[in-house]
Amino acid sequence: MGMADELVHYTTATGVATITLDSPHNRNALSAPLRAQLAASLDRAIDDDTVRVIVLDHTGPVFCAGMDLKEAKGAHAGQQGVNDFPALLQRLWTSPKPVIAKLAGPARAGGVGLVAAADIAVAVEDATFAFTEVRIGVVPAVISVTVLPRIGARAAHELFLTGEVFDARRAAEIGLLNAAVPADELDATVERYVFSLSLGAPTALAATKELLQGETARTMPETFEKMQALSAQFFAGEEGQEGIAAFTEKRLPNWVPERS
Repeated sequence: MGMADELVHYTTATGVATITLDSPHNRNALSAPLRAQLAASLDRAIDDDTVRVIVLDHTGPVFCAGMDLKEAKGAHAGQQGVNDFPALLQRLWTSPKPVIAKLAGPARAGGVGLVAAADIAVAVEDATFAFTEVRIGVVPAVISVTVLPRIGARAAHELFLTGEVFDARRAAEIGLLNAAVPADELDATVERYVFSLSLGAPTALAATKELLQGETARTMPETFEKMQALSAQFFAGEEGQEGIAAFTEKRLPNWVPERS
């Protein structure tokens, strides 16, 4: 793989595997190549006995903009990411090694799913978040599997249904983040969590993670299968295709009422 094709970087140091999303040209959108490389990096970190903690980082001003909507147009739209993205979220959620998401910028839709799948998530205070799916005619089905266990029902109803943007402080209040910090404190905060996690015995950490995952981990394969089908239906449906077209054409979709 040439450097131009490398959308995810993998480095290790002192027991920490850092996996860095590096596709800033499309705001680290979850394209098929990026998803494949992220999955391979996760497997590499999990299989490496010297790795104790995994940090999910990014380059550019955006952590992750969600699915690559250029792949979501046309006859096969319902299959875009429908098979590998749930597996990716499940791999993050069930990793025997603690995963820290480090955000120096915003996350949207599927990107928020990644954040929720991590054990610990830290973002700069000016990072923003949104579940934008309904505004493009689709459903936040797949990411709901990792997001809903993190946030309260009242917040979920508000944010899933409105698609409104919310800030990092709100994200911390509802449980999506562990901390929202000034930009100049992000590295130190993540390092503090890394150090605290490294004090734990590897097997004990893995067993504790399994305990914490509880029923969600046990039912995850079946739930993802149902959510995959729902997601595929809406991505390929009339509303989904109109919403994606409107988004790419920078216009309102046809279901938005005209205002006088």
